[in-house]
This record gives sequence, C-alpha cells and structure tokens, in this order.
Amino acid sequence: MIGEWIAGPVAGKLLNPATEEVLAEVGGGPASIGAALKWARERGGTALRVMTFAERGDMLRTLSRAVHAHRDELIGLAVANGGNTRSDAKFDIDGASGTLAHYADLGAALGATRVLTKGDGTQLGRSPRFWGQHVRVARAGVAVLVNAFNFPAWGIAEKAACALLAGMPILAKPATATAHVAHRLVEIFLATGAVPPGAVQILVGPTGDLLDQLGGQDVLAFTGSSHTARLLRGHARIVAESVHVNVEADSLNAAVLGPDVGPGTPTWDLFVGDVARDITQKTGQKCTAIRRIFVCGERAGAVKEALAERLAAIKVGDPARDEVTMGPLSTAQQRDDVRAGIARLAAEGRAIFGGDGTVAPIGVPSGKGFFVGPVLFEVDSGHDARALHADEVFGPVATVAPCVDAADAGALVRRGGGGLVCSAYSDDRAFLTQLVGEIAPYHGRIYLGSAKVAGQTPGPGTALPQLLHGGPGRAGGGEELGGLVGLGLYMQRTALEGDKALIEAVVKG
Repeated sequence: MIGEWIAGPVAGKLLNPATEEVLAEVGGGPASIGAALKWARERGGTALRVMTFAERGDMLRTLSRAVHAHRDELIGLAVANGGNTRSDAKFDIDGASGTLAHYADLGAALGATRVLTKGDGTQLGRSPRFWGQHVRVARAGVAVLVNAFNFPAWGIAEKAACALLAGMPILAKPATATAHVAHRLVEIFLATGAVPPGAVQILVGPTGDLLDQLGGQDVLAFTGSSHTARLLRGHARIVAESVHVNVEADSLNAAVLGPDVGPGTPTWDLFVGDVARDITQKTGQKCTAIRRIFVCGERAGAVKEALAERLAAIKVGDPARDEVTMGPLSTAQQRDDVRAGIARLAAEGRAIFGGDGTVAPIGVPSGKGFFVGPVLFEVDSGHDARALHADEVFGPVATVAPCVDAADAGALVRRGGGGLVCSAYSDDRAFLTQLVGEIAPYHGRIYLGSAKVAGQTPGPGTALPQLLHGGPGRAGGGEELGGLVGLGLYMQRTALEGDKALIEAVVKG
C-alpha cells in the first residue's frame, strides 16, 4: 500500500457552494496513518536530506511550472468547489506557483550545500582555531501542514515550499470542504516525477490518529481558528513530545487613514481601493482581510460614502458567470457564522451598506447557495465597541470608526489583540513613525500606503513570500514565509564547537 492512493469509506461530500451541487465524495482514509508517516520519515526525509539546497530548489521550480501549466484546470476547480470568481481563483493558484518559484530561487542562491549558517561564527579561545558556529539542519521528521478552507492551493504551497527546501517531507491536511483543489495540486506535484517517494503526501477527510503519531522531530504547521489551535497545542502527544507547532489563527486586521489624506489624492484612492478589495476579495474569506477601518480627523463621512459606492458596484452570484464579481461563502457553516457575526456587530453599530447581508444572487436558483452580501458598519466610538475588537467575522464585512491622531489610532488597533497585518495610509512621516511605534509589537507585518507606492503594490491583503506572514497574540504567534525565515520552523538550530577548519568542512558538506 505504500506509495499508493488509499480510499476509505465515504466520510463526506464536496459541494458547489453556489448551487449546492455534489461534486465529489471524500473518503475517510485508514484508521491509522502511522504507515504514511513512517514512509515519509524513512524514504521521503532521507531522500530530501541527501539533496542540496540547489537541487531542492530545482524540484520546487518544477512544481511551480507544473502548477502554472495546469492553471486553468485548477482555476475551474476553485470556481466550482470554492465559490471563487475567476479573479479570486487566480489569486490562489498564482499565489501558489509564485511562492514555489520564489523559494526555488532561494534554493539556487544557497547552492550546493545542505546546512544553513547563522552569522559568521565566533572565536572561542586564544586563537581562531577554537571556533563556534551556529547552523541549521533539516529536522528528521515530517512536516504536517494543516490548512484552512479559503486558500487550498496557496495555503499548501507556502508551507510546502519552506518545508521541502529545508529538507523535510510533508503530509498536507487541507480543509475537507474545499479539498478538490488541494487534492489535484498534490496529484500534479507527484506526476512531475521531481518529488522523491514519500516526500509529499496528502490526507483528505478525517485525521484519525494523526496527532497521536507525531514526535519531537516532527512539525505541525496550522492555519485556522484560534479555538482549534488551542486544542492542537494542548494535545497530550504534542505537549509530551515537544512537537514544534506554528499557528496562524484569527486576525482583526485594521486599516488606518491619516488625517493628512483627503479625497482625490493618490493616497486616498489607494486606501479606498485596498479596503474595498479586501472586504470583497475571496468574499472576505482572507486571514489578511481588513475588518476594522479607523479614520483620523474629520473624513469618516467621505470614507463611508466612497466605500459604499464601491460596494454597490459588486455583483454577487454564481461565480461561474462572467458578470459576477463576488461569489458565495465556502460552506453553509461559514454563511451561518458570518450572519451571526453581523448580528453581533449590529448590536453596537449601524449598517451603512448591505443591511444584514441578505442578497439576491445572480444566476442561482431560489434558496440555493451560501451567500452573504457585503456589509459596511459604522460605530460612533471605537473605544466603546466590544464586538468590533473581539469577533473576526470571516466574510465580506468591515466597520468604520473615527479616531483622533496616531496615538488614538494605535490604541484602537491594539484592542485587536495582535494581528497578521495592519495598513496605514498617510504621506506624513511623523504620523507614520508614531503609529508604527504604537502598533509594531502587535503585528507580523505593517503595510505603509502612500502616494509613492500607489500603483506598485498588491495591497495589504497579499502575503508576499519575501516578507513575514504571521503575527503575535490573537494571530497565533507564528512565523511563515519571510524568505529564509520561513525555513527556520523546519530546521534545527545547532551550535558547532571545535576546530575552525573542521567546522568549515562540515558546513560545506
């Protein structure tokens, strides 16, 4: 059975979230996945660790090109199973191939070695002969990659690129509801012939005894809710074996508009465009989406008017139709959760666009699909609001609140408890300097929107492979991507101590 696809009894169904049509059935898999993990550790891991960084980079380049070659097919699956518009599907698929390509370039730059050095080393004795050097080497376990439903391609690729380049085999566990894209992606990876046997595996459906099988050399990289993250971190096996865990969880990302920015300026247009896109792209189902909008000064009215105008142009419906610009939420549970979140926000604010999210979707039979329209709220005081800073409504929903200055904006942003990204829009260096100082400890990334970068940036909602993706507190405390930073989770940091020439020889391999 090793090296083969294993199908278990039917454990669920994959649906089209726009029409509720059944697309596929999901098997439960084997009761124990110990054999799969053993196969990965003994065959996949051994093969990867023999390869140099350059060779692993070549492997990633092959995977990136394969994803691009199957781009239209994967986009079609994302439209059908994820409820994505074609534009949203491209965002996911192209993000996957682009991230793989970036780490392929890093592999080429690292060259024909298998060890990463940390710094230049240090003299430990009276002469340079007695030397110390910190290095990183691949862990001798399996990287278990647990991903959320919203990015079935990019979610796997960003973790897999780092793990495979570091020299660790992967077992991907995508969210079941949108697993069609993830399953096909792994099929494409394996069909290239570039991946050593056991280096890439996927588990679709229930996890069985997966967590009970992990040990101290393994890594668990998780993206999902903070509730699930707490359960994983507290699992007896994870605790007892000191399994390395990385979490990307909830994030109440904020956008701050500086008091210097007025309508008709490039920075204003950048702000309005970024916020409107983040509310509706992927139907608001992005961990980096803007949920809170803080407007400094006296322009909250103009902001609300501009955003309402943008949202009014959104056409909600079956994403397979060309005229539709926003599709459904991915599952019935997501729809129900978003509606409940809207009700909580409505209890302390006012909907200035979209009401309760009820919408008549284009091209969909009456009563079908998991649709919620875009909703924009306002509150008189962000300091008096609770739900605004406590509940991540994972859909096309955001709230506008006034603020006075950088210090006031910083206090409001910090109420979110830590996030993946905060965006600030201003051309005033003093304002941005103060705001960054107020919020930097609470975020993994800060996006500074100004006239100088207008037209050159993909916006705060795009996680770039060159920069850190993760954040403290509510966001989970994890770190992914960030170039070589992303490899750290999958490699052991070790101090070598001895003769300098011998250490240099060991490092060069």
